[in-house]
Amino acid sequence: MVDLKALGAEVGAQLKARGEKVAVAESSSGGLISAALLGVPGASAYYLGGAVVYTGKARMSLLEIPREAVAGMRSASEPYALLLARTVRERFGADWGISETGAAGPTGNGYGDPAGHTCIALSGPVELATTLRTGADDREANMEAFAAAALELLKRATAEA
Repeated sequence: MVDLKALGAEVGAQLKARGEKVAVAESSSGGLISAALLGVPGASAYYLGGAVVYTGKARMSLLEIPREAVAGMRSASEPYALLLARTVRERFGADWGISETGAAGPTGNGYGDPAGHTCIALSGPVELATTLRTGADDREANMEAFAAAALELLKRATAEA
């Protein structure tokens, strides 16, 4: 099991050293990405804000992404995750936007994705999107795995960019 607090501290230190800021839009991880980044004293040096965008209503209310912008797009997909990452980065004026959208479990989602499926995207000096499938239906374990994968993606990108 990954220590989310330690990983958040490591990513936070990288962002702080680079003088960069991050904003988060997460879904199935339920706020764990933000919690890991905010669990570090001095997080305000790199964390601008975030939202748990769990429903279409939350997407429209919190990020002001209208239905028309997602027409024909599945919510638990790489294009949707990238749209969330770009939007949260732009809305907060961050250097990096990170997003996660998936199905934590114990069942899959309405699009046919199984429990343990998520898409994670990063928008900033580089843009990346990836799909993770844990193969498990353990909701809590999946939420932690989703958050860890998002933080690892941000860690790699900030180390390389």
